[in-house]
Amino acid sequence: MSKAAVLNASRPDFDNVIQDIVDYVLQFDVTQSAEAMETARYCWMDTIGCGLYALNYPACTKMLGPIVPGAEMPGGARVPGMSYELDPVRAAWNIGAMVRWLDYNDTWLAAEWGHPSDNLGAILALADYQSRLRMARGQPSLTMKEVIVAMIKAHEVQGVIALENSFNRVGLDHVMLVRIASAAVAAQMLGCTRDETLTAVSHAWLDGSALRTYRHAPNTGSRKSWAAGDASARGLFLALMAERGEMGYPSAITATGWGFQDVLFKGNALSFSQGYATYVMENILFKIAYPAEFHAQTAVEAALTLHETVRDRLQDIDRIVIQTQESGDRIINKTGPLDNPADRDHCIQYMVAVALIFGRLTAEDYEDAVAKDPRVDALRERMEVVEEARFTREYLEPDKRAIGNAVQVFFKDGDASENVTIDYPVGHRRRRSEGIPLLKEKFERYLRGRIAQKNADRILAICADQVAFEATAVDDMMALMRV
Repeated sequence: MSKAAVLNASRPDFDNVIQDIVDYVLQFDVTQSAEAMETARYCWMDTIGCGLYALNYPACTKMLGPIVPGAEMPGGARVPGMSYELDPVRAAWNIGAMVRWLDYNDTWLAAEWGHPSDNLGAILALADYQSRLRMARGQPSLTMKEVIVAMIKAHEVQGVIALENSFNRVGLDHVMLVRIASAAVAAQMLGCTRDETLTAVSHAWLDGSALRTYRHAPNTGSRKSWAAGDASARGLFLALMAERGEMGYPSAITATGWGFQDVLFKGNALSFSQGYATYVMENILFKIAYPAEFHAQTAVEAALTLHETVRDRLQDIDRIVIQTQESGDRIINKTGPLDNPADRDHCIQYMVAVALIFGRLTAEDYEDAVAKDPRVDALRERMEVVEEARFTREYLEPDKRAIGNAVQVFFKDGDASENVTIDYPVGHRRRRSEGIPLLKEKFERYLRGRIAQKNADRILAICADQVAFEATAVDDMMALMRV
């Protein structure tokens, strides 16, 4: 009779992946990169602007506020552009949801995709709560410098994990990386010990991941607009649990049979070829021009270039060829009926059609009023989306990180437009000098659309100067954004 295997119950050291994240957030000085600090200021502006813009949409605002009526918290964390004061976890959910709602905040593209500024939900809610608590005790507020330092670290954790590890290929959603990054930086902001921070991050890995079902046809829906806010809030919740003394799980990733890698990553080990520093914030992609899934940004720009050529010849179009990267072909090449705005902003054909017809692409263009225009689906039906090998290759090259697309229109009489090819969107690091003035305009437009003139003027003055911005108290900044 064979003897059953005896399990070794000795607790191992924490997984190296977890330790590396924790040692980075607790020890690395990101302020040594002036470029990262400056970019983080712009990133904060852009992220807040996106959130304020989303408050124009009832589909977003109906989801915000306390989890049940009356569950507000006087003296708690505030929600920009609103009057709510909430416990920090619920405030993180609110901020994260409004930031992501219109698919307009920053993007990171690698083996995995994502939007690292989603972590601002946990960071800003916790910073505001801590500041108000400190001030009630006669201590000074945290500063915006501490907010953008946390942003740089959260960006780095999320982005470096994404460089070589494709969770989407096994059906998992990238918001798990938001939860992991938010848990790590929130633990650091709370003053957790190394052991407590290890605990928080281990729990974030234990949570596994949501499925990508809600991002893809035939199930595309608005959950993709609040999933990251949910993940950021969950990361903060786990950090608060760790601060209370909850135990950690050292081999959450590598445990044989039960760890993340064996259960959810098909037995593959996570892969890393570089450590954590300030690379991600320095190279972050901003959605400056269009609220569109980032793999289509250069396709929209190419289509806008062709608008004047085709706008009076729409009926004469025989076919439209869109060349894109493998990732774009896989996730936003979509035919058939599009049922809602969340479906449309993840369809490259829809975005290109609107740009060709109207010479624009705004958040309003995903609503039913525009989608019902028969010309949109008529053009979609004439489109061919194909992968271009060069776009795929340069998308993954570390020194390029291109997101190329090309659009060409062929007419029934045999004529053809120029094949407009764009490798780098305006929000790319290679186009910073062109993009930052547009980012500032975007921020001011949405800030003034929600915040009183006097307060908006003050916020813009603060944001115009790095030193002034970093020195500003979080309490003062949040008070200026309250309505």
